[in-house]
Amino acid sequence: GSMEKYKAPRRIRTVGDNCLIGASGEYSDFQSVMDTLEGMVQDDVNYDDGEKSDAKSIHSYLRAVMYQRRSKMNPLWNDIIIAGKDFLGYVDKIGTTYEDSFIATGFGSYLAIPILRSKWRPDLTEGEARALLEDCLRVLFYRDCRALNRIQIAKVQGDDDAVVSDPYELETNWSGFEATKGDMDGDGGW
Repeated sequence: GSMEKYKAPRRIRTVGDNCLIGASGEYSDFQSVMDTLEGMVQDDVNYDDGEKSDAKSIHSYLRAVMYQRRSKMNPLWNDIIIAGKDFLGYVDKIGTTYEDSFIATGFGSYLAIPILRSKWRPDLTEGEARALLEDCLRVLFYRDCRALNRIQIAKVQGDDDAVVSDPYELETNWSGFEATKGDMDGDGGW
């Protein structure tokens, strides 16, 4: 929103080697969730039994955490997406969960999901998939007056290879929006 002190905090992070977490909502609550998950990963390392938490188990754990916090009337104000190899799940601030092929939070659930559903096909190359995501994010940028065109894209390549890109600026073109400026000869109104 307009009250943000930091305009582009990183909202996609890796958990361990094989899981990605992305969140919308309160950034300090997201930091708290990440601290908890980093503790889980450290516990996995300390146990030294060869087992690691995967995306599905982290999804289940976050469901319990979010529901427990909601039940104590102190919710973590986040909508969280968990991604891993062959897994994509969602947990909201009250502990509601689901799994799907396409997930977005906030405004993206209204504008980006229909674009993804209509243009996605099983044989997309990585470059085509990135272009499709950038098109979705560009539409969201054009429609939200508080958004920035600075984005990150992440992927899970294999069992132990989750990668988050550095933030970069999305190319935009405002030349087709001349009609939105209003009549500048008069009072600037319609």
